[in-house]
Amino acid sequence: MNSDKRRPHILICDQIHEAGIHRLQAHADVDIKTGLSPADLLAVVPTYDGLIARSATQVTAEVIKHGLNLKIIGRAGSGLDNIDVEAARAARITVVNSPNANTLAVAEHTLALLLALARQVPRAVASMKAGKWEKRQLTGVGLAGKTLGIIGFGRIGRQVALRAQAFGMKILVNQHAVTPELQMEAGVTAVDLHDLLRQADFVTIHVPLKPETHNMIGTAQLALMKPTAYLINTARGGVVDEAAVIAALDDGHIAGAALDVFTKEPAINQAVVQHDKVIATPHIGASTDAAQEAASVTIAELFIDFFQEVDVETVLPLRVVSMARVFPHENVDAKRVNRLAKRLDEEGQLGNPPIVTEVGDGRYMVLDGATRSAAMQQLGFPHAIVQVINSEDGLGLKTWYHVIQEIREGELIELLNGLPDVRLTAIAPTEAAKAMFEYGGLCYIHTVSNRAYLVQPASGVNRLDALNQLTETYIEAAHVDRTLNNNIISLKNELEGFTAVVVFPEYTVPQVIQTTLESERLFPAGITRFIIPGRVLRLNADLSVLRSQEMSLREKNRWLHQELLKRQATGGIRRYDEPVYLLDE
Repeated sequence: MNSDKRRPHILICDQIHEAGIHRLQAHADVDIKTGLSPADLLAVVPTYDGLIARSATQVTAEVIKHGLNLKIIGRAGSGLDNIDVEAARAARITVVNSPNANTLAVAEHTLALLLALARQVPRAVASMKAGKWEKRQLTGVGLAGKTLGIIGFGRIGRQVALRAQAFGMKILVNQHAVTPELQMEAGVTAVDLHDLLRQADFVTIHVPLKPETHNMIGTAQLALMKPTAYLINTARGGVVDEAAVIAALDDGHIAGAALDVFTKEPAINQAVVQHDKVIATPHIGASTDAAQEAASVTIAELFIDFFQEVDVETVLPLRVVSMARVFPHENVDAKRVNRLAKRLDEEGQLGNPPIVTEVGDGRYMVLDGATRSAAMQQLGFPHAIVQVINSEDGLGLKTWYHVIQEIREGELIELLNGLPDVRLTAIAPTEAAKAMFEYGGLCYIHTVSNRAYLVQPASGVNRLDALNQLTETYIEAAHVDRTLNNNIISLKNELEGFTAVVVFPEYTVPQVIQTTLESERLFPAGITRFIIPGRVLRLNADLSVLRSQEMSLREKNRWLHQELLKRQATGGIRRYDEPVYLLDE
């Protein structure tokens, strides 16, 4: 990258905090051109290597087509709904954002709106400024003991829950896929959307805007809410049907709403803003100085890392890369991540680097070591050492089966039969493998009593969503181990407390990589087992170097290069071709 050594040319289309601009200017030629019309943006974009936007600029497929030299596009904030990510990836352009920068700011603004609704703060302020004293008319709602329904339990949703719990609120959560974080969260109850809307006194939304979330809160959903309930939206305007909100307020289906985001900004629907039961703010959820600075600096550092030449051609396929460009292909167990993060922090060494493959748009998919990379992300590491494997160079794949133990067979089947995203069909054990292939089954379950069940997704449900719901449910309810053995007789004899074995299809390397990239969904934890040629073990790298915010990506790669050369010179690198038995700790 940048073989001619020239400084990259960066266009900043929307105003960002000066801290990030100054940091970027030390490494690139930066032009700040805000308020460009779509036509003007098309005219200027061909000369730039990188483009940074916030929410105002629409980086469309047409802009990307005209960006003949674009290598990276960044959003200084969370969400990517104003960037055509699919068009960018098709053009092999890296897309990055800074999703963590505004988490606390948005969570705090959500609580500010919740309190303003509960205590009628805007009306009280207006009344006082009009010279009135309406104490009796401004009786509010207490929060202690009330139920807060949180739709979407990502970074922001979790922070909102923590703060609401401090007020003594009961927390209900609706999350499309049940995550390990949700399973672990104390005092949080996962429910379906309809139950959340029926039970909650306050409903707050924290989901990205996607085709499946567009107008997810409309007339039918608002009709389920209590007439005393309030709606809060600090996510994206398009997830709420504004006309339906007005009608629900007018008809008394809900008591009030607080909106920070709107379907069209800044040309917003004044009927919503002017409604006397609506508190409206101009998309300021992330507008704190700390959040804006963090978003600006984060995106600047991602651009700097991207354009720095990584000049390490060493004896092993190891590389230091930006953590923001590393992503998993499978879910992780949050409990294991927490344990490993604690151990890494105490020991200060990275034993075995995660195994990744470069996917063509400047990102690295973790094939093996998702828990390690997640632990390093949790600890706030800006960079990680990874072993880069070409997916065509001898990379293999086996499929783990799941052995379920310590739960009664009838209880297990009843539990799984109750899941909305999957359906179980009893089948002869001898026909199960064939049926899984012929009917597109997710897997089949072979029980200790020699019964078998073909598992398929419910109608209209994404296969990976269904598979994740299935595995997460039985992992939570029972003890689960991985195995390559699906022989029911030997499993019964070898394992005390054996209940069933879950047999998955044999996946291929291209299938896993392409499915993850195209669907943007993760495989369940503990199904794929990549066979890595030339795996690097016992690296024992100093984590203080990777943790450093002062050293650049290039400097860290040079440090890694020197460390490997020292080990090579002293005979510290040995290659073993024979298979290895690795005993888990």
